[in-house]
Amino acid sequence: MVEGLWLNHFSELLPVGAAVLDIGCGSGLPIGRELIRRGFDITGVDGTPTMLALFQRNLPGTPALLMDMRQLALNRLFSGLIAWDSLFHLSPDDQRSMFPRFQAHSAPGAALMFTGGDAEGEAIGELEGDALYHGSLDPEEYRSLLDATGFAIVAHVVQDPACGHRTIWLARQRG
Repeated sequence: MVEGLWLNHFSELLPVGAAVLDIGCGSGLPIGRELIRRGFDITGVDGTPTMLALFQRNLPGTPALLMDMRQLALNRLFSGLIAWDSLFHLSPDDQRSMFPRFQAHSAPGAALMFTGGDAEGEAIGELEGDALYHGSLDPEEYRSLLDATGFAIVAHVVQDPACGHRTIWLARQRG
């Protein structure tokens, strides 16, 4: 699994059995399944009924909520939040509004990991013949938003060749 090294880094920041919020969980594969295998208590959130049904089929008994991540308001704190291959499907403005939501769901010391773009802009890609939107902020703006919402950057790699050329951010809530 190409995400394995990054999931190792994320997992090292979490207490044993930690509650993790998988934002834009999709089918639950491979991220949710791997986090469960590592002993974490996962809650998935996805805005697509089809993906949520796949998540529930792939990870039976794992809590999953049908919810647009832009409306995230669970009134619960998590020790880990992950938005792997999901945050960049939001417009830059919507991405900006997610950082206070990350903060509102983070316990002190919580880990946050997400994938994003490497430069500000928008693009339309393709997945299995369907158009797929991608948006990104400038890396300095991601840094600023993380700092403003109480996160310290632990690691950041632009287009990691060992992880499918993803641009990855790993941060930790201060305090």
